[in-house]
Order: sequence, then structure tokens, then C-alpha cells
Amino acid sequence: MDMSWFEDVLVLLEERNMTRAAARRNITQPAFSRRIRSFEDWLGVRVLDRQANRIDISPALAQNESEIRALMSRLRELRTKIAQFDPKGSTIAVAAQHAAIQSTFPDMSLRARSAFPGLRFRLRAANLGDCVAMFVRGDTSLLLCYEAKGTPAMPFGADVQRGVWGQDALIPVAGGALRDTLRDGADIPDDTPALTYPDASFFGTLLGARKRRFGTSGQSTSPICQTAFSGGIRDMALRGLGVGWVPLSMARDDIESGALISLADALGRETLDVVIYGDRKIPAATELVALWSRPD
Repeated sequence: MDMSWFEDVLVLLEERNMTRAAARRNITQPAFSRRIRSFEDWLGVRVLDRQANRIDISPALAQNESEIRALMSRLRELRTKIAQFDPKGSTIAVAAQHAAIQSTFPDMSLRARSAFPGLRFRLRAANLGDCVAMFVRGDTSLLLCYEAKGTPAMPFGADVQRGVWGQDALIPVAGGALRDTLRDGADIPDDTPALTYPDASFFGTLLGARKRRFGTSGQSTSPICQTAFSGGIRDMALRGLGVGWVPLSMARDDIESGALISLADALGRETLDVVIYGDRKIPAATELVALWSRPD
């Protein structure tokens, strides 16, 4: 297919005359007629009714003039995007765990925008399993997630680049009225209300395997709410509804202000790596993984 065929057809539709259309296209009338016939051969139908004394334009062609113009506009736009593509000014899709978006991604975004001012992000928030599925399908070119310290990296192939943004920790916290009844380092009563993670969630699997008290329903005698959303656990802990495990980066400001207390000395902590995976076939993705893996 030759894009000039569509331009020929549009001029013909405007002039309604082969000779005038050929003149506007700066070619002879026989040459213009051959190009229209080439368009017909590609299309598989005749768009001109060639008679002895006149040539009529097919109604099917005339009635689709607006569609042809729209198609040409989209093709020109696509050609411009490809010719002027700049990986530093593109939109990058990121599959990210809910907790990582809230606790980590804002700082990552600031660093990226400082290096690549034209860069834009489209975040796809989900649980870890769904994030991995989106990344593997190619729905996103980046995967942002937590990995438990000391556990193997995800078994992606050589076409995936891995980087580590930094470390975080999953810690137990309490707030509200409950904050005044508990002391870090002291014994925490077993019947203390707990805000727990589902066993199948990433944090739930980690806390369950390490038998961390109040992390899952199985490690709590008084679970009052279960959710995979760390931000929700933090908000409920702030109101004193129960002990909840949240990323330290998410709770740090509240701990410093006194709105939350850490119970890590009494109940322990789980060290986490904040990890970013990028599709090596996407230049912007590999540049971002490299950028985010460097210290400030």
C-alpha cells in the first residue's frame, strides 16, 4: 500500500475530475489514472465507473471520504510519533504493589522527573501476583514490588533487568487509645486486637511463614479486620483499632509525630528490598531501572 494513493483519492473526490486532479498532483492524467487503478487493485473493488465519455466516482468511495481523511490524519500522526520518538518524553506503564505506590513511588517519581522532565507514568496498582501477570503479558514495561530480604529474585529471563531502589522494613505499629496501653519491648497481650493480612497476600505469606504475631489471622487471637491494603491497615492503626504491620516508609512520619508507636522491639521486623524490574526491549524502562538503582 502506498499512502500517496489515498492522497490521490482525496484530491479526486475534491475535484470530481481526473484531469484537474492529475494537474493538482503534478502528474499526467494517464499516470494519475494508473495510480487510481493501483489503489483499486489493492482495495479489491473498483471505485471509478469508467465509461466512454465520462468517469463516475463510486458512491461507496464518496460516502467514506471522512473516514479516509481520518485514516490519513492518524497515519501522519503515527509517522510523526515514530520519527520523533523520545524515550525520555514517553509515557511509561508501571505495575506496582499498592504499598509501594504509597510509600516508595513518590520519591522515585521525583528522581525520574528530575532526570527526564518529559517523562510521564501510568500506574497499575494491584496485588503482587496480578502485578507480575501484567508485567509478563507486556501490559506494563516496569514492575515495582517488595521482596523479602534474603529470598531469591524473581526468575525472569535475560530480557528483564532488575534493580534495587533501597531497603524498607515491615514493622508492627499501634496508635490511638491502643498506643497508650502498649509499650515497645514489653509483652504484648495475645488478645490485643489485630489488623491482619490475608494468608495468600505477599505480606500475609511472609508474616505467616515467619510466624509473626498479629500479622495474619492464624497468628492472632483477636483479628478484627483483614485486608491486603497496607494503607488501610495504617489508617485503622492510627485510630487505635488494632496492631498492624506496615512498611516503615509508610509509617515513619506518624512514628516521628507520636501518632503511631513502633512495636518492632517486642514483635520483630521483616527487612524488605524495594525492587524494580524493567523490560530491556523498552529503552526508557532500562534507563529508569539504572537511574533508580543508583544512590542519590
